[in-house]
Amino acid sequence: MLSPAKASRVDELMERAQSALQAGNWYEAERVAQRALEISHQASDFGRMHRILMPLLESRRQRMQAAATKAKVTWVRGELTEDHLVARGLHMLEPPHVGADARRLRLTALRREVPVLILCREPTTQLGLVPIVAIGLITVRTRIAPPESHEKPSKQWFLRALELLGDAAVGMIDGGLDAVRQVDHAMSLIDSVPDHEGLHMTLMRLCEAAERESREAAATQEAKSSARITERASD
Repeated sequence: MLSPAKASRVDELMERAQSALQAGNWYEAERVAQRALEISHQASDFGRMHRILMPLLESRRQRMQAAATKAKVTWVRGELTEDHLVARGLHMLEPPHVGADARRLRLTALRREVPVLILCREPTTQLGLVPIVAIGLITVRTRIAPPESHEKPSKQWFLRALELLGDAAVGMIDGGLDAVRQVDHAMSLIDSVPDHEGLHMTLMRLCEAAERESREAAATQEAKSSARITERASD
């Protein structure tokens, strides 16, 4: 669990995130909430993780909605430099670009506070499906039906592809693991696919389960310790 000093730090960050949300400063709220989530995760403080996830999701939802106001999908072609400027909206990368390029472009846009949604597609498979990939702590990939027009994918197709990519990430979580390890897995997946509401809601449920497991494990350990003390006293 968090030390008193770190717990106070996380609580302060959560208050800052809430204040930023109320002020409509989505990017500041996302940055601060993400930091609070990371600190809480490192200390296995699942209760605080659960509480910070909703402000984090709301800040990302607002950013996603701002990006989705654009009606057309922009293809990102040509060399990507460190100073590449990406405009507000929906952006699709295709070969020779790879998932790492999409991640770099997304993080650059976040730093510059430009609302974007970015996807990377790989070469069409022999079955005619389009692989969509996201790179982060874990690689997430799904294969979907191609758009009606290769040159002009619709906004609806793009948003559906993003949703299916997140669904694929949720499906990668091994339900056979204990809740604590599932939380670890989901955190890595959100690093790869941060723009998916369902993945955040899944992590919230897992944090609740992990907190219950931790309490039960602590109670069991305390009961065993008490039993050993009683046994020694009776000897």
